Amino acid sequence: MKKVSELNLFRAFRSLNYTLYFIGRAVSQFGTWMQRTAVIWLVYSITHSAFLIGVTIFAEIFPSFLFSVAGGVAADRYDRYKVIKITQIASMIQSVLLAALAYSGHDVVWAILVLSVLLGIINAFDVPARQALVNDVVADKADLPNALSLTTATASLAQLLGPALAGIVLSAFDAATCFLINAASFGAVILSLLLMKLPALTPRKKEKKALADFAEGFDYLKQRPDIGFIILMLGIISLLVLPYNTVLPIFAKEIFKGDATTFGYINSFVGVGSVIGTIYLASRKPGAHLKKILFVSTLILGVGLICFSQATNFPLALFFAVLAGFGSVAQFTISNIFVQSESAPEMRGRVIGILLMAIFGMMPLGSLLIGAVSEHAGAPVTVLAQGIIGLIVALGFARFLNKR
Repeated sequence: MKKVSELNLFRAFRSLNYTLYFIGRAVSQFGTWMQRTAVIWLVYSITHSAFLIGVTIFAEIFPSFLFSVAGGVAADRYDRYKVIKITQIASMIQSVLLAALAYSGHDVVWAILVLSVLLGIINAFDVPARQALVNDVVADKADLPNALSLTTATASLAQLLGPALAGIVLSAFDAATCFLINAASFGAVILSLLLMKLPALTPRKKEKKALADFAEGFDYLKQRPDIGFIILMLGIISLLVLPYNTVLPIFAKEIFKGDATTFGYINSFVGVGSVIGTIYLASRKPGAHLKKILFVSTLILGVGLICFSQATNFPLALFFAVLAGFGSVAQFTISNIFVQSESAPEMRGRVIGILLMAIFGMMPLGSLLIGAVSEHAGAPVTVLAQGIIGLIVALGFARFLNKR
């Protein structure tokens, strides 16, 4: 029984190309979470403003919203392999520039925001191409849901370990060191890409203009309302619930009287829940009722946030952070699996772009909203409200999610 379970969990690794892809992404995601944690902590240390934390998150994510569908079009029209190589080199340069800024001692918030905007634009083209590439590197398409779950697990494991290490590095060294570590991590992705042996690309005929391709993606969703409902739910959750990470530095410093290490621990325990969630999803057999799992996970997310908001004991709060992390990971993972599995191959890049637009468009707006609300209502009340909204959304979509 154990061997069967292990086979279900790791079956996507039967493909060498996917194994290389997985390793490269795992290393890079680790560095990404270190940089993300360091940027948020640096901005809060300079400004002591929850609102400006929201602005910082907005600066990185909102450009991805503006350009994500264009990134999806690019993923369908051009060689995804080459697109990813370009975006990884650009991301490396962005991290080096952040490190140079921090090392110079000129911690200018506006410069950090400009570099965050640059990263958001890069990600708008990187993520759709990278997500769509999973289909190309998995030899057996029956292993695709497993591969997508394991790919999400790399981000969850990085979310677990990256912030904790960032907290240690921030305490022992500085934010610039975190940025340089992230810059080095992109080399792992580039190396993994160079080692892959992919079939020669047959370019898709560009009979239509890019703008027509863009519109065709939305027309396709009208024909597939099941995919549209999943994206709609993800958009609502991304706007009102998932930006709870905006106020985590306030819990670390004000509620629990801690420092950067405390902030790292909270993020890491959210990551523990994410890892548990992705392992659970990756171990599901093909044909599992993913929408029902999404329904239950959204309920868990809501309960976790409600309990975390009211916890005054730090170890107990970390337990509730695990629940929130478990519930959070299903939102994108299941949506991504459903979209990639159900979309027509020629439409996949654009539909992924629209899916990402739901995240990248709503989360930065949500970060601004949550940051502003928390400055007036306080962080605990804000997160309590987010948890309640999570429960309402789950119940509102219950009929659709529990139907095969």
